[in-house]
Amino acid sequence: MNRFILWVPLGVFLAFLGIAASGLFTPPDTTIESRLVGEPVPEFALEPSLPGRAGISSADLATGEPRLLNVFASWCVPCIAEAPQLMQLRNAGVQIDAIAVRDRPEDVFAFLQRYGDPYQRIGADTESQAQLALGSSGVPETFIIDSNGVIVSQHIGDIRPENVPQILAALEDAQ
Repeated sequence: MNRFILWVPLGVFLAFLGIAASGLFTPPDTTIESRLVGEPVPEFALEPSLPGRAGISSADLATGEPRLLNVFASWCVPCIAEAPQLMQLRNAGVQIDAIAVRDRPEDVFAFLQRYGDPYQRIGADTESQAQLALGSSGVPETFIIDSNGVIVSQHIGDIRPENVPQILAALEDAQ
């Protein structure tokens, strides 16, 4: 009986090791369900972020065609990483609008000059009010909006090359 008790700590350690190993090798579920998916875009109206460009309002997002709404900032490093993918989406015919969060016009202009400008409209959200109304907590985030102005998907983080086909498929479904 005393010999069995000697093996208990080893058994507990092996059980702990097995649980830890299964956690390391099982990919985590990083899906985040937005409470606004399936809801109309919240009301907002933003002044243009750049002189000579159109601002954006929630009414601009119910145009009869699906759109992307990208929440970005010139000071955001992941926004730089997703810039080529946004240009790829624009070149595929996707209509992309943007909200520039807590940014200055000269910084937005420099960002677009350096990394490309895929946007039709850019609204200045200097106080993050529109961002918060959308349920966005950071930059970049991208919303797929159907032809009736209803949010059908929210992509949190930078759009990576492997996300582009998924976004194009979601836009086609949002017709």
